[in-house]
Amino acid sequence: MNTLSYKTQSANASTVERKWHVIDAEGEVVGRLASRIARVLRGKHKPDYTPHFDNGDHVIVINADKVRFTGQKFNNKIYLRHTGYPGGQRQATPRQLLARKPELVLEHAIKGMMPKTKLGRAQYRKLHVYAGAEHPHAAQQPQELK
Repeated sequence: MNTLSYKTQSANASTVERKWHVIDAEGEVVGRLASRIARVLRGKHKPDYTPHFDNGDHVIVINADKVRFTGQKFNNKIYLRHTGYPGGQRQATPRQLLARKPELVLEHAIKGMMPKTKLGRAQYRKLHVYAGAEHPHAAQQPQELK
C-alpha cells in the first residue's frame, strides 16, 4: 500500500477487525470502568475510528458483582424503573441490585454512556457481563484489556 496516499481511508465492513477483550471488574469503581468499556465498545480506542460505523470490539466483563462505588452511593444512589402499569414506578439501591442481579449495575452505567441511536444499540450488544469469574467465551480467545 502506498503510505504517502492523499486519500483518507474510512473504516467499513471489509476492513474492520473485531477483537475480544476481557476485563476483571473486581475492586473497580463503576463509573470509571464503564467509561473505559464504552470507549472500547464504540471503537474509539482504534486509530481508524469512524463515528458513523460500528468498528468497536467485544468486551467480556467478569466479577461484575465485586465492583465498588465511591462515597455513599452504594447505599444512597437510586435506580428507577417502571413496570408499565399505573403506579408501577420501582426503585432500588446498588446494594439491593447487586444482591438480586449484579450484572445490571454495570450494564446500566455502560448503557448510559452509549449513544441513544441504532448504532449505539448495535455497539452495546457486543457487551457480555458476568457476575462470577467464569465466562463461556474462551473459544474467542479474549485478551486482557489494560
